[in-house]
Amino acid sequence: MDPRPRKAAARGPRPVPDMPATGGVAQPKFPGRPAIDAYGDGGFRFAEMSHRGSILLLPSGVYAWPVANSVDLAVRDFQLAFDEADAIEFLLLGCGEDMVMPGKDIRDAFERYGVGLDTMSTGAAARTYNVLLAEQRAVAAALIAVENP
Repeated sequence: MDPRPRKAAARGPRPVPDMPATGGVAQPKFPGRPAIDAYGDGGFRFAEMSHRGSILLLPSGVYAWPVANSVDLAVRDFQLAFDEADAIEFLLLGCGEDMVMPGKDIRDAFERYGVGLDTMSTGAAARTYNVLLAEQRAVAAALIAVENP
């Protein structure tokens, strides 16, 4: 199987149902570690489902991530990943169409939690995530949705 995600098709998988947070704890959109099947058109496809918007791929599952661009990123945007830091060796940050270096405060927070941070475009991050997932590495990803990959 080719680990490279494809550009999202106009039709296809069913949308991921909204799963509201309960008790102040975020609930995953998908409670597993799927590969990214496709990205683009403002969202992602994985596990025969689709999601519009950005996503966090963590050991506990796939979460909706309310981030639209890399310019406004803040440490708090990564709290779900920090909560699972013991199970994450490094996080791939897909910054959108172009790679943008996150601020020093974000880089310092990752260092404090002992999680490596690799930044790249969303397409490169999705492809790299799939390869590392297939190798059973302790990887997570934060992917900002793009319209046209």
